[in-house]
Amino acid sequence: MVEEATPLALRQRNLDLVTRAFDKAGIDGFHVRHADDLRSAIAVPRKHRVKVLKVLARATSADGVTLRFVDSGRREVSASHRDAIAQVFHAVTDPFGHTVLGSAFACEVEFWRTVSPQEKPEADLVAPRGNQVATAVPETGETIRVPASQLSRFVPAGGPATYRTRSEFAGLGHEHITFPIDLVYTWVDGDDSDWQARKNAALREHGQAEINLVGAHSSRYASRDELRYSLRSVVSFAPWVRQIYLVTDDQVPPWLDVEHPTVRVVRHREIFGDTGQLPTFNSHAIESRLHLIPGLSEHFIYVNDDMFFGRPLLPTTFFHANGIAKFFPSPAQLDVGPATVYDAPVTAAGKNNRRHIEERFGRTITQKMRHVPYPLRRSVLEDIERHLPAEVVGTAGHQFRHPKDLSIPSSLQHYWSFFSGQAVPGSIRYTYADLADPSTPVKLANLLARRHCDVFCLNDTDSGDVLLSEQLAMLTDFLSAYFPFRAPFELTAEVEAERARMTATARAATYLPEAAVVAGEQALAAGGADGTTDEPEWVR
Repeated sequence: MVEEATPLALRQRNLDLVTRAFDKAGIDGFHVRHADDLRSAIAVPRKHRVKVLKVLARATSADGVTLRFVDSGRREVSASHRDAIAQVFHAVTDPFGHTVLGSAFACEVEFWRTVSPQEKPEADLVAPRGNQVATAVPETGETIRVPASQLSRFVPAGGPATYRTRSEFAGLGHEHITFPIDLVYTWVDGDDSDWQARKNAALREHGQAEINLVGAHSSRYASRDELRYSLRSVVSFAPWVRQIYLVTDDQVPPWLDVEHPTVRVVRHREIFGDTGQLPTFNSHAIESRLHLIPGLSEHFIYVNDDMFFGRPLLPTTFFHANGIAKFFPSPAQLDVGPATVYDAPVTAAGKNNRRHIEERFGRTITQKMRHVPYPLRRSVLEDIERHLPAEVVGTAGHQFRHPKDLSIPSSLQHYWSFFSGQAVPGSIRYTYADLADPSTPVKLANLLARRHCDVFCLNDTDSGDVLLSEQLAMLTDFLSAYFPFRAPFELTAEVEAERARMTATARAATYLPEAAVVAGEQALAAGGADGTTDEPEWVR
């Protein structure tokens, strides 16, 4: 039982266990690119099988390590293919036994048979099953050392260790992504009293006539600790992500180590500059500035904190190796007609997107996008602002959701990319659960047991038969069971408890560089003319 574990770390542990044992025993094997990127594979000539099995038996004698034979996957297995694959793996689980990591990340030793000269003029080594490169290589050939990332698309580049392989397996395949991929979150803690004061001051300044109450409702800003578990899902299931950016209004969750290099907190003022009106409470406005994050890679994925990676994924789930992005259309259709003040903010934005696609490309869009992680290209976002400067800057200037907004990263960017030849439709296994739906507990139990979705979304609505307190309990129980392993950037429980006494704004002022001055300015500006910081009556 462990408190921290990831599929990548377990894969590496299994691989290194076998590699070290072989090196110590002088076994001349070579790594191959397994058909399943989550597992590793080492080929050895079948004539060394007895020696290899003795070495593996000694190496796996410790508790918690399994050595077993597995099927080669062939329908008809000849004598030479029986017991041709030995599987080695550690099994770990969390303290409550909710999640088990085991054979899915094993290192498998393949016994390759030598083809006799009578069958072929030159001797070959022939694999007992398929892989990503070749099932037969010359018996003698050049061996070289390569990083693990060249042998699996699940492994991020940059690791110091190298592994012996044949030159035939050293090249990168046509689906091997080599460009960096970053991840961007936008996040708000709606329970932060300092942030509430800023929001309520802005509401009073605008007045009821200017505000869409759906877009201003407090439920839109509620934080149920989803971010913690969404980030855990990234660490576990998308280790190839280079950098995570957390975009906030000078807020920090109590559990986040802001000095950890994996996650960088980006303040709104860093990406808005002189554009727009801060503070802003409009997600469309914030999303319109994401391409201005300093250091952001060309290819990145935009994620909301109610989205979760559900199982280990390859970067090719979201991008092709040639840089083309994927998008995931929904069967749900966009309402007809132009945007009006009577539309829900998300509907109005979708209609505005449609109008601009029609004007720019002469095509009419009818489908919405699935609420899943959005693969984006920074250059496309820049191109949209270059062609629609007034509309993009106008969206950035709306402090609350507005009928003239664009929804850029969640919809417009995908169609713009498609019609400009920079994105194609993709497929992703996905499910959605409404926390207010009485059937959701059954759906979550099924999801936890099967873990069959690439991604999933857990969203809340403003009404329903399930009380908010019950929603929170259900959400916490499910997420802590699905993602029990702590991320490396989570603070200890003791430090988290101490920081939880502060507001999210106060934490940012204390622990983020240069944030203290901004927090002080925001506090002075938060009060209305009468000094009150309460939410206006018409919003409740």
